[in-house]
Amino acid sequence: MTQTIVDTADGGSTRNRERQPAPERRESECPECTGSIRHDEEHGERTCSDCGLVLDSDAIDYGPEWRSFDDDGDDRRRVGPPESTLRHDKGLSTTIGWRDEDAYGNRLSGRKREQFKRLRTWNERFTSKNAAERNLKHAFGEIERMASALGLPEPCRETAGVLYRRAVEESLLPGRSIEAMATACLYAAARQHGTPRTLVAFASVSRVDKLPVQRAYRYLSGELGLQIEPADPIHYLPQYASALEVSDDAEHLAREILEAAKARDLHSGRSPAGLAAAAIYGAARLTNDGLTQETVGEETGVSSVTVRNRYRELLDAYGEAREG
Repeated sequence: MTQTIVDTADGGSTRNRERQPAPERRESECPECTGSIRHDEEHGERTCSDCGLVLDSDAIDYGPEWRSFDDDGDDRRRVGPPESTLRHDKGLSTTIGWRDEDAYGNRLSGRKREQFKRLRTWNERFTSKNAAERNLKHAFGEIERMASALGLPEPCRETAGVLYRRAVEESLLPGRSIEAMATACLYAAARQHGTPRTLVAFASVSRVDKLPVQRAYRYLSGELGLQIEPADPIHYLPQYASALEVSDDAEHLAREILEAAKARDLHSGRSPAGLAAAAIYGAARLTNDGLTQETVGEETGVSSVTVRNRYRELLDAYGEAREG
């Protein structure tokens, strides 16, 4: 800062001061208190750490959407949805929606609808370029359809997709039905995940009969070396109890009946689905739920003769376990 003194006629003096410009504020300082600026990535804000003044809000996050847990630190950027084993191309291709609407829900014009129809046709041709990809696309579509009809969870569907890919890699498909092999893969996956369904249930939603599915499962299990343990009858209880709409007390009692039967090895060599249906019927009789053998047979796919023969054995074992 400079200062100039000028003499006047009356002997006085005038001081002319040249004001020095204020020092420039750094971007990392707060304009109110000159405190330090803190970047809050969680809320997308720039705030002062001293006075709390918010400088910027709703900042754009340019970081990756994916967290990488690999040792090499491979960072996945914004690349859309995750890979899926239930897509023939693992979900890397573009999908054009079937709705003739824009992003705001407005109806497209006739010219635009025809244009998108042609785009969908060419998109389908480009995403499945050869017979192998069309095979996978058809099989995975069947797996999704049957799993949805049977109420199977997503992990079970993904395991079925992995098994079908292994079958394709091992050249197990030539000479066999795609629908039968896809159903067999889903049947094996359901047993591996502890959510089994009977072959009758699979045949009811599949495009092939029970016998081809059974043969395809045996062939698939032998060639791929699947180590699948026999199904536990208790795994059938939740679905049967839900289908028959029995009370919670009856379902809990049916579980105890099956536990008593397993302790005496009554489940060895017998159908687990038949034992579960018989246990539900026996528990319903003890709790007065009013179920008939015909109703149990229709809802579970187990014959009424099997239910009638098995439930007496199960109740005898349960009675002996309580007395012991």
